[in-house]
Formats: sequence, C-alpha cells, structure tokens
Amino acid sequence: MSVDLSSLKPDKVVDARGTACPGPLLEAKRAIADLAPGAILEVQSSDEGTNDDLPLWAENAGHDFLGVIEEAGFWRLFVKKAEE
Repeated sequence: MSVDLSSLKPDKVVDARGTACPGPLLEAKRAIADLAPGAILEVQSSDEGTNDDLPLWAENAGHDFLGVIEEAGFWRLFVKKAEE
C-alpha cells in the first residue's frame, strides 16, 4: 500500500528539530503512547540519524513506518501506531 505522505494529516506532530539523537526518538516514544491505535504520528527532525533510528524503532515496536519527506533543513517522518 502506497501512502501519499504530502497529503497525510497526522493526528499528532512532534517538533524535535534542533535536538540530537536520541532526542527525536525519545519524543516519538512519548508521543505515540498517547495516541489511539491506527493514529498517525509525524516527527520533525533535523538530526539525520533519526532517518535510521525511527524506522527501526517502529518496526521493533510493531508500528508501521510510513516514510519520510525531506524539507529544507529537516525531515518529516511518519509512523502509524500499531493496531491492538
């Protein structure tokens, strides 16, 4: 299933720009805990390492990593919370 990330409306946005690893990942873990199953989390990060860390974490936690959009100076990463 292909998702058009540019038209995706996340249920929650975490702005972790300016924080270094593991900051964005920790913020994502905290934020997704508050979301309902199937909800979409967007993590904004200026740390390139997040592009490796977030998909791995999502997979290990059972969530769906939907993809990443590169913006000017940061990335927008999308995770769909696992259905229970």
